[in-house]
Amino acid sequence: MPLHIPLDNSYARLPARFFAPCQPTVVARPGLVRVNAPLAELLGIDPAALATEEGVAVLAGNRLPDGAEPIALAYAGHQFGHFVPQLGDGRAILMGEVVARDGKRRDLQWKGSGRTPFSRGGDGRAALGPVLREYVVSEAMHVLGVPTTRALAAVTTGESVMREGPLPGAILLRVASSHLRVGTFQYFASRGDAEAVKTLADYAIARHYPAAAETSQPYRALLEGVIERQAALVAGWVSLGFIHGVMNTDNTSISGETIDYGPCAFIDAFRPQAVFSAIDRNGRYAYGNQPHMAAWNLARLAETLLPLLGESEGEAIAVAHGLLENFGGQFESAHLEVMSSKLGLATAAEGDRELIHSLMGHMAEASADFTLTFRTLAGAVEDEAPFREVLSAAPRIGEWLDRWRARLAVEPIATAERVAGMRAVNPLYIARNHQVEAVIQAGLRGDFGPFATLNEVLARPFDEQPGMERFALAPKSEERVLQTFCGT
Repeated sequence: MPLHIPLDNSYARLPARFFAPCQPTVVARPGLVRVNAPLAELLGIDPAALATEEGVAVLAGNRLPDGAEPIALAYAGHQFGHFVPQLGDGRAILMGEVVARDGKRRDLQWKGSGRTPFSRGGDGRAALGPVLREYVVSEAMHVLGVPTTRALAAVTTGESVMREGPLPGAILLRVASSHLRVGTFQYFASRGDAEAVKTLADYAIARHYPAAAETSQPYRALLEGVIERQAALVAGWVSLGFIHGVMNTDNTSISGETIDYGPCAFIDAFRPQAVFSAIDRNGRYAYGNQPHMAAWNLARLAETLLPLLGESEGEAIAVAHGLLENFGGQFESAHLEVMSSKLGLATAAEGDRELIHSLMGHMAEASADFTLTFRTLAGAVEDEAPFREVLSAAPRIGEWLDRWRARLAVEPIATAERVAGMRAVNPLYIARNHQVEAVIQAGLRGDFGPFATLNEVLARPFDEQPGMERFALAPKSEERVLQTFCGT
């Protein structure tokens, strides 16, 4: 059956300095690892056609679908606080855009498709391990309800890439609401190209914040919208124990999606300052620092928009400060809402925030498993024993349970209803680091069965799955993954 991808490419119609036309590099022997059939159908693409020889050739970049206009996007960015004026898509190429069946426009991007004009001496390739990691974790995040880029397909290349040694090569076909980043705005602002910043802002408004165009101050509304979405996004990360690991401005999406799953990780034993990323040596992007770093990144975006925010520099700075000051409150509000639901609270009451923070303190004291703490708390409405076992190293957890039960008693909700509600927001299955690593090691041996199984389990993170109980377990001491890696 012929493959048809309904491409409609708006970014390629922007001025030439926004991107560089380039072609994906042909690979030797592309092989299919997995097609995300539900996502393909949402995009209006036949998943069976993607699995054919023609489809795999397209997924690998060996063949271009009709309507493709391959480009690498230009952007800059602060990397661990240091500004780099030119980064750009060094190992990714935008195939084009699709207006999906839900009416939303999305990018299709090859990741690991070879050198581009922005590769800066790199090989432009991706190793199999990081491709499998991004596929697993991004799809898991989607099902958990956190805005994210997604994985349409993964293929092997039949070639090796050199990292610490030769590794099997692979390509991910990534789907995103767009690949606009804070660093995209920084690229033009750092060059003094005010016209391009305005063009980019107008494009971002039209694509992601159309309501802003109806306001008297559309660029203020744009910044306000990005701030609001980032606050909600990071609150979602924190509520799941997720650490992005590399929150550089070039990895901060204007659309409010999680993007660029490099050295990311979910916490097992809870520590507020947990760091897994091998390149984050000073803990800049530690778990507990993520809200602060999101605010820092948003300040860098505001700097690029200053010429559009007021008639004078003073007015623009005042506007930016006013909007940025709202981030903390917006994050706290979003975080309180999601954490309250995890604790089974249906209404807001004075003391809820302290109740949440107190639990987190007990978790840190006991090095309790993050995910199992909240999952067993749902069951503690009826049976406290599993929860007490997870928090066994917290000597005063009984006092906290008494306070929690007293708070629940304020809300006359049937026990079964409360338990079901808590289990619907507290996952049993997450993409645990040791399980993702096991999938990668099997994939390196050519066995993608564990990869398929893990994806299927994570597609139903809130449901009890008989026979899959091992995926809910915390790692044994010898299974713990202490560091994660970027893959470049």
